[in-house]
Amino acid sequence: MSANTAVWGRVRSRLRAFPEHLAACGPEAAAYGRCVQASTAPGGRLSKDLCAREFEALRSCFAAAMICFQSCENGQVPHTGSS
Repeated sequence: MSANTAVWGRVRSRLRAFPEHLAACGPEAAAYGRCVQASTAPGGRLSKDLCAREFEALRSCFAAAMICFQSCENGQVPHTGSS
């Protein structure tokens, strides 16, 4: 096996694991989605920063997932505890 093949094998392996890391942010994504949906319901008005708290929780979770994606073992994603 050439060095180039080994590198691409590792890259493919990491890319396959990426969705699993982001899946750990499901509760945060659902909370943000509910906030946006409620804001756009009939009579609702979506405006800047209306769902900022939920968005920040989702962003923090994604950031933690990316850190883990780059360095964690066993597919464990550190949970931010912000939900």
